Amino acid sequence: MNHAFPCGTLPLDFVGTLRARRNAAPAEKLATPDLLDDWFVESKMLDAPPDADEVDLETAIDLREVIYSLVAARLAAESLPAADVAELNRHAAGLPVKAQLRSDGVVHTGSVSQGLAALARETVEILGGDVGALLRECARPECTQVYLDRSRGHRREWCAMRTCGNRVKAAAYRARQSGATV
Repeated sequence: MNHAFPCGTLPLDFVGTLRARRNAAPAEKLATPDLLDDWFVESKMLDAPPDADEVDLETAIDLREVIYSLVAARLAAESLPAADVAELNRHAAGLPVKAQLRSDGVVHTGSVSQGLAALARETVEILGGDVGALLRECARPECTQVYLDRSRGHRREWCAMRTCGNRVKAAAYRARQSGATV
């Protein structure tokens, strides 16, 4: 697997394909059209690669940044940028991913634009609905992953306990053991 899905929410996991975005050299997980194809399959949005090209990749990265801009504005309790809202709505109006019933189960097929339309529609539901109040950014300083805090009491701090939560807690433990403070 080339991609991680710590959030359980596809548009937010898609935003996370640019890792450590505030670092001087963020890690781009969608560096090639093949990696975009892999993301759609590994996310289980599509059962077969959509055969992305360079234009599809550029479009996907643009949409990813639009989603991040809107999520960041919502997290900061700022007005949503009108141009980004228009771009998100343009994508959301696209054709849906095809679901077909076959003798061996359901098969999801579609193009990159259909996959992006599905991500845009889910983003519209998150930002336009009550669930948007559950948006959080990971508390680990090096991580910029956003997620929906559906925890009891809404006190979740990490995008994923097995990665960021573990790293922060292990660092705090090591600091306590050495007598240093975190």
